[in-house]
Amino acid sequence: MTTSCPQRPHTFHIPVMGTGFTIDTPLRIAKYGISSVISLVDDTLIEQMRAFYCKQEGLPYSEITGRQENARALRITAYLDLLGEMIQKQVTDLQNAPFEPGSQITRYFDMLPDSPLKQSYQEMLATTDSTQKAQMQQILRTQATPGSIDVNIMTKLDRAIYRNGEKLSAEYSDAMAALRGYANSTLKSSLVLSAGMNPRLYSYIGQFDDFFPDENGSFKKRITLKVSDYRSAIIQGKFLAKKGIWISEFRIESGLNCGGHAFATNGELMGPILEEFKVRRTELINMLHPIYLKGLEKEGRTIVKEPNKVCITVQGGIGTTDENEFLLKYYNVDGTGWCTPFMLVPEVANVDKTHLDKLVAAGKEDVYLSDSSPLSVLYWNLRNSASEIARLTRIKAGKPGSACPKGHAVTNSEFTEAPICLASRHYQKQKLENLPHEGLNDEQMAAVKEDVLIKCCICHELGGSVKIMHGIEPDATPTVCCGPNIVNFSKTASLEEMVSHIYGRLSLMTNPDRPHMFVTELAIYIENFCKELEKYRLELSHRTPKYFGEVKKNLLNGIEYYRQLANEFVEETQHKFLDELKILHEKLEGIGIPA
Repeated sequence: MTTSCPQRPHTFHIPVMGTGFTIDTPLRIAKYGISSVISLVDDTLIEQMRAFYCKQEGLPYSEITGRQENARALRITAYLDLLGEMIQKQVTDLQNAPFEPGSQITRYFDMLPDSPLKQSYQEMLATTDSTQKAQMQQILRTQATPGSIDVNIMTKLDRAIYRNGEKLSAEYSDAMAALRGYANSTLKSSLVLSAGMNPRLYSYIGQFDDFFPDENGSFKKRITLKVSDYRSAIIQGKFLAKKGIWISEFRIESGLNCGGHAFATNGELMGPILEEFKVRRTELINMLHPIYLKGLEKEGRTIVKEPNKVCITVQGGIGTTDENEFLLKYYNVDGTGWCTPFMLVPEVANVDKTHLDKLVAAGKEDVYLSDSSPLSVLYWNLRNSASEIARLTRIKAGKPGSACPKGHAVTNSEFTEAPICLASRHYQKQKLENLPHEGLNDEQMAAVKEDVLIKCCICHELGGSVKIMHGIEPDATPTVCCGPNIVNFSKTASLEEMVSHIYGRLSLMTNPDRPHMFVTELAIYIENFCKELEKYRLELSHRTPKYFGEVKKNLLNGIEYYRQLANEFVEETQHKFLDELKILHEKLEGIGIPA
């Protein structure tokens, strides 16, 4: 059985950023062989983007209104098909461009990492025989393949849909409709599933032929599973394999050192997690493969004995070419994800000018791991975004909460029959009025009130930047979900510059004292550990003493692992790394846990 990952033009991808920051990123970079991920959360924004590009390109446009049956799925399919058609035209134009300075095809090959394809390009440039050069160029044109137009479904966002007071059947729920919209599109790419297992959604995948292998063992649509640890990969992998669904890529993301929503592990750090995947990769595949074959047989699908290639990729807090290369070579991963730094690349991400300036100037105190998400999941937030300013203004005016125009994050039924959003004006008004009756002391009351008021609108305001930039909603108040890595990059960059930074051709790092990504993650875990302990002290946590003991033990084990790993670093990096570890170890040892 082949377990290696298919060869790709680049060794990095650009993960999903919010609902709007990467909603059209493939249109900017797929032609250069760079893969990126689109969020399928906000179908209203998706429809607005389709209208924008149809008008820009002079293409016919017929609106799919929210009142239409199956509107969410239809909107997603139409937008993805439009992107696919536009990018195919871009690729054709690039392949037909002349090999001359500044041309699209020259740009494509200049940005490639060191690879056999890049070597072929350099050999062509060095060739003086005109006939041979033309022949080599023709071969290179066919090898200029695009990056993948991948899509993301956050499995936790799967609200039920009501119409005229009646709850619609399950296939109309947000995640199910998004899956159907992607499955019915013409794209050949990956569905990135994140935020944990959704059994109903995972079972629904089996209703679409594109996720099953053809007679040659190829998939039109692949499954990429974003996981935070090896155990999660096994549990979700087995569940899908039993349905005859193969996971083509396990995408490991740091629990806390990332952007957007952060899903903390029980103190298990990225280094030890990657080590487990490295050691047990073949074991994982050998475990899943027979289950998968039985699943295919049960579903009456084509049985191809050895079609299964599996990629292991990693993302979260990567900032230097040394870190990037170490992940690729030491842990044998097939690729890396670079997210937050690309928010400073206008050619890639949709960040309006006001917030781009704020990101450039952002210091450590401006980006924080918050309880702002109405999903009650930790969330990285830019403290001075327009969304945060508007939230504080509403509180000061005695009108806390958001209008909740889209409702994708509705989860709470404390005061209503149908779920509402924790960030909504409706919920916050009811909750604040009810607080005096909950028997809380003053300290608890202050903490709970802060937790209620900090919730912000994400399903609508995460798309604010792109709506400002495209004139869809000029007065939008964007929220920005950059990760902590943003403070290490303090200037905008071109696509070429950021790609060159990743591959070590130049450095865009503006913080010379930046800790190693593993140290940064450890520090964030310790800080979050202290916050959880404070909630426990206030009797506002569901955590147990056993949990805190487990987290501390895992963090200490992670520190010991890193001490041994430091032997793999160059001497200068090794000393700095060990000194930073020592400081954090002493801090962690000094933290008492409940008896």
